[in-house]
Amino acid sequence: MPQIAKGGKYVFAWSTIRDDGSIVLPAEAAAEYELADFEKVILISGSRSSGGMVVAKAERIAQSAMAAILSDNPLLESFQMREGELLPYKGRMYGWSTVHPGKILKLSSSTMAGLKINPQDRLLVIRGSYIGFVMALKGPIIAAARAHAEIIVV
Repeated sequence: MPQIAKGGKYVFAWSTIRDDGSIVLPAEAAAEYELADFEKVILISGSRSSGGMVVAKAERIAQSAMAAILSDNPLLESFQMREGELLPYKGRMYGWSTVHPGKILKLSSSTMAGLKINPQDRLLVIRGSYIGFVMALKGPIIAAARAHAEIIVV
């Protein structure tokens, strides 16, 4: 897993959003964050500087300082919202999706619109906190990563 700057973030790979809204999760990221086929994951809109999204397990969010996200949004916590529906909460958008076989997330056009991502966008998959990994669209880290040919594309 490359580290694109000394003391900087580690990255797993680039992943391009396919025309049908599917995104391949790098195997190394799926393993590190213990994502199983058919598991439901929480999607969190990315920061203003990086865009994209964060992919996290609900159990890890519930055990963190971010637990209020779930307790304040019981339909999200229990996955009773429609898959791909996004809800605003404290400046971010939240929803959920399923990890399909092959470690693929499938996003609807409305989910992509809410996350401000589009088919053919190339996302950089970055090691985040214990809670989840980042799939960044823009910002300084993207510019730095473009200079690293060793970063694989999944």
